[in-house]
Order: sequence, then structure tokens, then C-alpha cells
Amino acid sequence: MMLHIPDVLSSTTLAQTRQVIASAAWTDGRITAGTQSEKTKNNLQIAAEAPASRAAGRIVLDGLADSALFFTAALPRHIFPPQFNCYRGATNVFGNHVDNAVRTDRATGKHLRTDLSATLFLSDPRDYDGGELVIEDHFGTQSVKLPAGDMILYPASSVHRVEPVTRGARVASFFWIESMVREDSQRQLLFDLDMSILGLRGSVGDTPEVVRLTGCYHNLLRMWADV
Repeated sequence: MMLHIPDVLSSTTLAQTRQVIASAAWTDGRITAGTQSEKTKNNLQIAAEAPASRAAGRIVLDGLADSALFFTAALPRHIFPPQFNCYRGATNVFGNHVDNAVRTDRATGKHLRTDLSATLFLSDPRDYDGGELVIEDHFGTQSVKLPAGDMILYPASSVHRVEPVTRGARVASFFWIESMVREDSQRQLLFDLDMSILGLRGSVGDTPEVVRLTGCYHNLLRMWADV
């Protein structure tokens, strides 16, 4: 499942995030690349342990906590600490790659299975040319370039790339999610069912049929969730 989640950051929290990372030092983005992806990666990142990265990451996590759509789609068990990258000038591209299946938080030593990848756009798309996130999966090939504050959520198993930035700078936050429900097809079914239940509640209320459907949702989640 690939999903556009709007307004993860409001205009206020977006401005706060930009301010926090504005004076941070950018380093070679290959520090977080795997053995395959480092060969195609040419961008900049803020070191994960940098105070600016941690402070901005907390803002992003607060935004995710307020997003019901994110929770419904991802059913997050663990979220890897958000990181920040930049594409500009000669450091402007990331070729086709697949994200590592397991990530380790250096600060805690804890491992996380990467079920979902997320990119939260921080730059206004009018401020740069290129920089589209291209995702290839069973849903076809999708080219993504979102408004600042919006996020794309997609399977971490997807082949994806960032097209060259030819003008300006593309700044984003990126991170991974270990879901309570490992299988993408099961998460998709739960998401569709939950969205349908919400729609029915809004149109017909909590009828006996809606209550039974809600029970089906929670019984499926109970069957599939690992918490």
C-alpha cells in the first residue's frame, strides 16, 4: 500500500522544524546506506545523533501522533527516529535501491524491522526542480513530489529512487516503521475496512451492521497483530 498523508506538519510545526535544522551541519548521506544502496546514494544528511536531528525528530513524531490516518494505515509498533536529508548541487540524487530489512538505532541498540518507509517533505515543491521520489511496486511505478508538511508512506520492500535535483534544494525527513501487522496485504485490508466503517458511521451511524463490521475489524487485528 502506498498512501499520501497530508498535513503531518502544520504550517507552524513545519516552520519550527525548518528553523531547528537550518543551522545543522550536513554530512555525506552514505553513512546510513547499506552495501548496495551506498553505490547509488549521493546526498546530504544530518547526523542522527546531532541535537538538531533529535529535536526536529521529536517535532515529526508529535505530528505523527496527531495523525489518525497515519495510525490507521501504518498500525505502528515502533518508529525509527526520524532523520533528515538534503539534495542540492552536486549531491543531488539517490538511484534505485531497496531499504535494509532491519535497522538499528545507534543510540539505544534496538533493532527495528522495516515494514514501511516514509518520506515527509519539508521543502516547498516550487523551490526546487526534480527530486521526485519514484516508487516501484505491485501498484506500478509512482512519481511523488508533495507539498511541504505532507508525507508518503509505502512498503519498505519497494524499489525506489530520488530523481536528480536540478535547481534549489529538496529537504525531507525520512524514517521507517515496524508495524503491528507485518504483511502489507493484511494492513491494506484492515485500512480499507476501517475507512469503510468510518464512512458508514458518518452516513448511517452505529447501526447493528456497523457494530458487527467494527467487531470484524478488531477480531482481524487481534488475529494478526504482534504487540
